[in-house]
This record gives sequence, C-alpha cells and structure tokens, in this order.
Amino acid sequence: MEHVKWRKPTRSGTHGNCVELAVEPGRTRIRDTKDREGGALEVPFGAWRAFVASLPER
Repeated sequence: MEHVKWRKPTRSGTHGNCVELAVEPGRTRIRDTKDREGGALEVPFGAWRAFVASLPER
C-alpha cells in the first residue's frame, strides 16, 4: 500500500482495541491496529461522514 497517513481516534485509549483512519481526498480507509498488514476497508468519504453523523453523541 502506498504511503498513507494513519491516525488513531483520540478516544481509543492505550489498550490496542481500536481502529486507525486514513482520510484522503474522496475516501476513508479503516484498519485494525492489531493487524495493520491485514488490509483496510475503504469507503467513500461521504459514506464515512454519514456513518459518523449517525452515531449517538457521547
């Protein structure tokens, strides 16, 4: 996979049970922090934004 800037959400903590995101023009990639070489889910940015907007506020 080409160079991608991955980041962990700020609420993920230090337990390693989280995902990492790479937001790029037109798409978002999501991968498991425990299996970084296992591939990534890629979704259109608009779909990711709609998913996040549908989550209840914490």
